[in-house]
Amino acid sequence: MKEYCNPIDIPYKWQHYGVAHREAADPTLVLFKGTYYLFASMSAGFYYSDDLVSWKWHENRDLDMYRYAPDVRQIGDYLYFCASTRKDPSTIWRSKDPLKDDFEKVSEPFAFWDPDLFCDDDGRVYFYWGCGNREPIWGIELDKETMMPIGEKVACFDHGEDVHGWERFNFPGVEQDLEDKNKGLLKLFMKFMNRKGRPYMEGSFMNKWNGKYYLQYAAPGTQFSVYGDGCYVSDKPLGPFKFMPNTPFSLKPSGFITGAGHGSTIDDKDGNIVHVSTMRISVNQNFERRLGLFPAGLDEDGLLFCNQNFADYPIVLPEGKYDSRQLKPQYFLLSYKKHAKASSCLPGHPVELATDENIRTWWAAENTKGWYELDLGDVYRPHSVQINFAENEVPELDVDKKLRSDIMTSMRYIDSSAKLKTRFTLEGSVDGKEWFMIEDRSKSDDDRSHPYIILNEKYELRYLKVSALELPYNEVFALSGLRVFGKGKGEVPAEVKNIRVSRQESGMDALISFDKAEGAFGYNIRFGIAPDKLYTSYQAYEKNEVLLTTLNKGQRYYFVVDSFNENGICEGNQICEIAA
Repeated sequence: MKEYCNPIDIPYKWQHYGVAHREAADPTLVLFKGTYYLFASMSAGFYYSDDLVSWKWHENRDLDMYRYAPDVRQIGDYLYFCASTRKDPSTIWRSKDPLKDDFEKVSEPFAFWDPDLFCDDDGRVYFYWGCGNREPIWGIELDKETMMPIGEKVACFDHGEDVHGWERFNFPGVEQDLEDKNKGLLKLFMKFMNRKGRPYMEGSFMNKWNGKYYLQYAAPGTQFSVYGDGCYVSDKPLGPFKFMPNTPFSLKPSGFITGAGHGSTIDDKDGNIVHVSTMRISVNQNFERRLGLFPAGLDEDGLLFCNQNFADYPIVLPEGKYDSRQLKPQYFLLSYKKHAKASSCLPGHPVELATDENIRTWWAAENTKGWYELDLGDVYRPHSVQINFAENEVPELDVDKKLRSDIMTSMRYIDSSAKLKTRFTLEGSVDGKEWFMIEDRSKSDDDRSHPYIILNEKYELRYLKVSALELPYNEVFALSGLRVFGKGKGEVPAEVKNIRVSRQESGMDALISFDKAEGAFGYNIRFGIAPDKLYTSYQAYEKNEVLLTTLNKGQRYYFVVDSFNENGICEGNQICEIAA
């Protein structure tokens, strides 16, 4: 079994433009010569893994790896790499062994943003790109040897915000979606980006399965909770393309961390489809982002989908081939709104903000060292713990103003002056008096902000304590989530009754409400285009009324609501339908 928890546990890189923040986004995942490689924006390097769970970091400051939206694809014996530029011709590189840093320049075809290379079964190579609110997703054929264009570019498809609810910038509730301490800056950014009244469409990625071409794209913008990935399908690599009706196939608008857009999709070593995409924090800076990995698949009708039910709970993947539709959470949240205390608290950052299931809020201590203690309220044998460190007003590096104005070319924004470390201990206790060590990272050389620690029910405990020993840039100790998973001692909640769904005048929104279920602290709304295709979900804590804003106009939808608590899920049986 392979197990992980989103956001995935990798050393996210620090950025020093605007407000200092960690970032990884716009990921491209590739399986190359038996190894998985993961490239993300603004990282000056890449991650690699044998199993999609344990990732190692490889730095490379000599290529275009400190740019946005890197793309990597295998063509023949080479791994091809390119990334985004607007002013100068962008470069395509290749290597037979990326860990040796022996990339060679292949071509400089033209300036592009959000690139995607694709090699067809017949060896012909195609290239897709596009990022903006005034242009479509483009495609063109490239000469396989020279990697230069053949023929004219083709507009594969354009914006659909008038009929696709999830593509809109101005969806209902957007002001609340952006509300945080930087909401003024976010609103200004939104106004600037939305100057033509259109959302952003970006992040193309092509797959081919069963003779069909699946061209994926992201919308409406990385700073929104509804940031997701959609898809158009064709019989030919350059179209014409037809909208896939269950779009967006990747969407995570709720839960501990939101967003599931601008990603890539691959077949793993066992032939399973997995999708990796961008998850959003966007508090300290718009581009404060993380990565999520989701099991995916193709159904009998050729529809691409992701299983994103409880997608920030532990995900356990069987060895070998599996049907991702059958995967269900095995461990549940034992820490939700449980009592806590801490060594100190900064004003506005009380202890309860580390157990409220919101990565965009956090508890913060008054200094860089301290402790946070959680009381689960009873003795359990937890399965795992996810510790989510937050950045609370980290000071910027003193970066030259000229370099600050040209973040696309400067490598100095990722600090190489010191080895950054996140050092901590995790202890457990039955009575809150005598403590034992669970995880000792007091000598760790890693800077990991989302460590996921599997306990395998080894310890009986009621209390957990995280103590910070060393943090990057001497930032204050802050936690956006101390999340404990396992199996509770009680009963699953009652079944949800009296579901009511009404489509709103826009045709792209639906209001869903239902009676509260006894014993539930949350609800998972599953919906889709057929009773057996409920591929999209919305996870609501305590709320029993939700406005869904991601529907496609003219499409019939079906809804089911499950209830859940720390003991498990009670799946709903009532299916509600709304007409097209």
